Amino acid sequence: MGRSRYLRATHPGPDGGLDPEAPEALLECLTAVSERIGRPAVLIAMDDLSAIAVSRVAPMLTDRFRIPHQPDNLPARVADKAELSRLCARWDVPHPETVIPASGAEAAEAAWRLGLPVVAKWSRPWLLPAAAGLRSTTLVHGVAEVRRLYERSAEAGSRLLLQRFLPAGPDTDWFFHGAFARGGRPLLAGSGRKELSWPVRTGLTAVGRWLPDPAVEESGLRLAERLGYQGILDLDFRCDERGTFRLVDFNPRPGAQFRLFTDDRGLDVVQAMYLDLTGQRVPEPVGGPGRVFVAENYALLAAVRGRRLPTATAARSADTAAGAAAGSGAGRDAVPGGAGAARVPGPVPPREERRAAEAGPVLPAGRRPEPGPPPAAGPADGARGPLAGRRPGPVRATPPRERRGRVEAAWFAPDDLGPFLAMLGAFLGRGLGKGARALRGVPEQGRRGARAVRAPRQRGGERPGPPARRTPPEAPAEPDELVTR
Repeated sequence: MGRSRYLRATHPGPDGGLDPEAPEALLECLTAVSERIGRPAVLIAMDDLSAIAVSRVAPMLTDRFRIPHQPDNLPARVADKAELSRLCARWDVPHPETVIPASGAEAAEAAWRLGLPVVAKWSRPWLLPAAAGLRSTTLVHGVAEVRRLYERSAEAGSRLLLQRFLPAGPDTDWFFHGAFARGGRPLLAGSGRKELSWPVRTGLTAVGRWLPDPAVEESGLRLAERLGYQGILDLDFRCDERGTFRLVDFNPRPGAQFRLFTDDRGLDVVQAMYLDLTGQRVPEPVGGPGRVFVAENYALLAAVRGRRLPTATAARSADTAAGAAAGSGAGRDAVPGGAGAARVPGPVPPREERRAAEAGPVLPAGRRPEPGPPPAAGPADGARGPLAGRRPGPVRATPPRERRGRVEAAWFAPDDLGPFLAMLGAFLGRGLGKGARALRGVPEQGRRGARAVRAPRQRGGERPGPPARRTPPEAPAEPDELVTR
């Protein structure tokens, strides 16, 4: 580490790395760090493995560190895909249909029933051996592959889950970030949409926008309250073809894009957690929705390989369309703020249009509405439990100038040259290809067409006949996998 505006000193971790099943080395390491600091310090885990390991040694460190209270091994429970599925079913949080097979034959039958392709996940991905070549999440296209994965359950160290595949598309990938005090009380929280990701439609957020959505916020607030969660969490959602947001991942720590959720005074979820753990007052959030987060190297690479990066002109046009839709109901075939994205086919209108059509106050991030007159009784009123009347209210479309927030730019992992080299290779490869075609004087489409009709060589002196007409193959489905971290 050379020089940093934000980092004063570093402390080496335990020898041999973290092992959540044997946290004694971490306890010894943190005790030594506490002795060097000389006074109690705030400890916030920044990845799943650290969150699980720290929660297991936290009771022995209460005099040395200020640590969010996570009882009953809570980080491991929510990071466990099987346990998360049970919690969602218990508390009526939408979740992809999930099967935990007990045999290879049952896994094959479940794959057919869920429909191929199917998403295969290991229940406890932190137990995967590094040299096994197993991924925490895999998109499986065949029954034989499902059987082979199940047969490696002992090697993986946890059970295999199969989930119904939710296709990706514009306006489908959302996330929720929150910092919570004891008892699941929100300090700062918000929902956002993933507009670009790297790898394309499968990975981390390259461009994200803070957009309030009542369904996403209600799910996040409900889980935190029911769990009595204290600390920072990052939830990933995917919207299905019916417009239902389904929770696909629960991360008991800050997400890589946590700086997106920063209010107008610079308060983010990590600072809010620090203030709460040190006994200071956490100020009420001021502003924030509309803010855009850009991981510059990943965003540029995703724009080259995927769809076009949203420009300022496109954002302004989308915001104007949103305002028009709120006032007149027009623009029903566009997704405002979606960077040129088309509307997702289905029986429900786009999410932002529904928000624009609903009446109600705009709520500060993480705030719940003041109690008002009870709504009219409906068939589902009795199923909402203690959160009835406390869910975030409907969000009215904000005028364009108010909704376009600041842009938070970040260069991810300066010591990781992989994205930069891939981006450079993509640019050079595209430029060299265009240059070669220009020198040859042959357009790209013409060369591809000539290759397509060229007859194969025949052996034995036979003259080739006329080229057979080939029926155009069906367009392959867009490759997609759920977020893998």
